[in-house]
Amino acid sequence: MTQTEHEAQQLNEIRQQIDALDEKIQQLITQRALCAQKVADIKTQGGRVEAVFYRPEREAQVLRAVRERNTSLLSDDVMARLFREIMSACLALEQPLKVAYLGPEGSFTHAATLKQFGSFAQPYPVSTIDEVFKAVEEGEVNYGLVPVENSTEGVVNATQDNLIRMTAQVTGELDLAIHHCLLSQTSDLTQIKKVVAHPQALGQCRRWLQNNLPGVELEAVDSNALAAKMAQADNALAAIASEQAAVLYQLRILKARVEDKQDNTTKFWVIGKEKPLASGRDKTALVLSLANKAGALHQILESFAKRDISMTRIVSRPSTNKKWDYVFFIDILGHQFDERVADALKEVEQQAHFFKLLGSYPISPMD
Repeated sequence: MTQTEHEAQQLNEIRQQIDALDEKIQQLITQRALCAQKVADIKTQGGRVEAVFYRPEREAQVLRAVRERNTSLLSDDVMARLFREIMSACLALEQPLKVAYLGPEGSFTHAATLKQFGSFAQPYPVSTIDEVFKAVEEGEVNYGLVPVENSTEGVVNATQDNLIRMTAQVTGELDLAIHHCLLSQTSDLTQIKKVVAHPQALGQCRRWLQNNLPGVELEAVDSNALAAKMAQADNALAAIASEQAAVLYQLRILKARVEDKQDNTTKFWVIGKEKPLASGRDKTALVLSLANKAGALHQILESFAKRDISMTRIVSRPSTNKKWDYVFFIDILGHQFDERVADALKEVEQQAHFFKLLGSYPISPMD
């Protein structure tokens, strides 16, 4: 047997093994789908129409277990993404999830929606963050996904305002690496008269724009995907948007990664009407305002510190109700149903001038 024939025999044997494994994988996925269907049957027996099919805490537990037991050549992230798609497909057999996001298609919020819910969810694009909250509040969708904070530009004010006045609960979180591209119909930078993008994107690319397109007009629009659509229709425009937007709207990528900081990341929150149960690794988000007296904030922080509750985030911003008054957005580790957390929250509420619990949710297993 020649060397070539020997290699061909070895490859054929490995391919037969792969075919056999593929058959087993397919059989197991089929069994999992059948189990998902049985779950749906149990939840809807007796004609129940208000059954809850998507449980964020259960999903987080499954994906954490996937990562923890992974010993393959595939990374934990890759393995988790594969299982995310399997879970998304199986959940669609029970109830396809409709998820509102800041559209149109091709925005970073769209990418975050697919990362969080998988490609078998039903994305529901809307024009503003306000409309995402409205769609959840009015029951048009099961969930919404909104940007909360960017590592370069800070908090997203429209999201913060809606969190204060709306009843929707925070039910999940995820981080998404944000890499901006300069997109246009033209291939000549000198032909660009205006750059359009979401205000956050313009801020995240401010220094690059100043250095490379000095004097070019900048215009803020509702989303980067909308900016891409505008650039598709006007050769004198360039948009700041994603690589996906370049493909969707048939634009040239004049320059990739134009963000000023290469570790540029946006945190997103999932909002919904249900309160997730504890998953074992959770956060709780709240917002409050304090009386204008010495030590007021220290008292709040002490309520968490003396119970050994870690605070992961605190952001202050001016109140929209009273001049020179401030509200504080605070995230802590733990679930509102945990005894220590519940005691701390009760104490904080008594001390606060205004208090609102935004929700408890699983720490993302996908980051």
